Amino acid sequence: MGAHMKTTIELGDSLLAEAKRVAAERNTTLRALVEAGLREVLGEHRRAAAPFRLRRVTAKGKGLRPALQGASWQQLRDMAYGDPAP
Repeated sequence: MGAHMKTTIELGDSLLAEAKRVAAERNTTLRALVEAGLREVLGEHRRAAAPFRLRRVTAKGKGLRPALQGASWQQLRDMAYGDPAP
């Protein structure tokens, strides 16, 4: 998994006790539990930092009905929200 570096972190007593208990329940080490938690948080950060990309979506069909070909945006909006067609 690559190079490892030793470091020291300070945790509150209750947090450390709970982490040790969870690690034991999962039959893993405290180190593995901490690494998994860091990976989770860093992954969330990367996903949040990634720019939003709108995926391209098309619908099968032939475009607007002939009666709406020259309609304004307001007319199209009114139709979409239930107002009668022009």
